[in-house]
Amino acid sequence: MELVSKIFIGIVAFEHLYFLWLEMFAWETAGKKAFKGAIPDELFKPTKTLAANQGLYNGFLAAGLLWTYFISDPVWSQNIAMFFLTCVIAAALYGAYSASKKILFIQGVPAILALLFVALSY
Repeated sequence: MELVSKIFIGIVAFEHLYFLWLEMFAWETAGKKAFKGAIPDELFKPTKTLAANQGLYNGFLAAGLLWTYFISDPVWSQNIAMFFLTCVIAAALYGAYSASKKILFIQGVPAILALLFVALSY
């Protein structure tokens, strides 16, 4: 079960690294494709700085999750993983409420599964 939890933590971390890249470095190119229909094209340029700030926060979530791979104490690693996964779930719930229900499935479901597997693995 521990291996499965680490795999799911990696999936969630990778997602947030992708969000970092999309929002910080590719907002006006790949971002337009990812958010096609949700955001009018003319808003990508003026919201570039806001998206980059959001991307930075996604990077912090990814860093926290990746950190768990380097913590040798299993209890400490579990606590850190649970904290950052809970942060991701909270962000997904707020995103689903305020922006798009799709966020709950893309961001929230993998984090919920990871949290479940982390809780069951120790």
